[in-house]
Amino acid sequence: MAMAVIWTGMVTISLFFGIATGRLDAVSAAALEGAGSAIQLCLNMAGVLCLWSGVMTVMDRCGLSEHLAGAFRPLLRLLLPDASRDTETLAAVSANVSANLLGLGNAATPLGIRAARRMARGQNGIASDELCMLVVLNTASIQLLPTTVASVRAAAGSAAPFDILPAVWLASVMSVTAGLLAAKLFSRLGRWRR
Repeated sequence: MAMAVIWTGMVTISLFFGIATGRLDAVSAAALEGAGSAIQLCLNMAGVLCLWSGVMTVMDRCGLSEHLAGAFRPLLRLLLPDASRDTETLAAVSANVSANLLGLGNAATPLGIRAARRMARGQNGIASDELCMLVVLNTASIQLLPTTVASVRAAAGSAAPFDILPAVWLASVMSVTAGLLAAKLFSRLGRWRR
């Protein structure tokens, strides 16, 4: 709802200033050019997302994603001890982290939702500390291959869309570290207030 208000406001202001300055034709041309660019970007991103979704499917079928998820299970057992008692929840969290690691946010979302639903059972609508930790892990995920960002860069004409890898690795490790520390801190503050 808020985004609809923002976009409507931006369009209204643009039209108002186009009329006020006598350049409504330039506003119309910019709107059409922007719409064409948006369609081109969507098509470029769809191709890359289809490619990486196919790679993820191949990884699933050959068992590689299960091995990758298994590599994260010891760390996830430390971070989410209650959730790790349920093997299906731990499998969904592990698969979510693996998909995020490969930059497949679209594939990671259903896995994260499934894990969150399982973790929220019996909580009476109140998010547990571990559920908050899952949200942090999902939102600030470490990415080895930022496929979505690379597809946007390729669509914008970048000659080397993956040349941002070192910066992405550093930023994602820092964001996950900061998010986990903040989640732990707020968890302890919440216990202290009780």
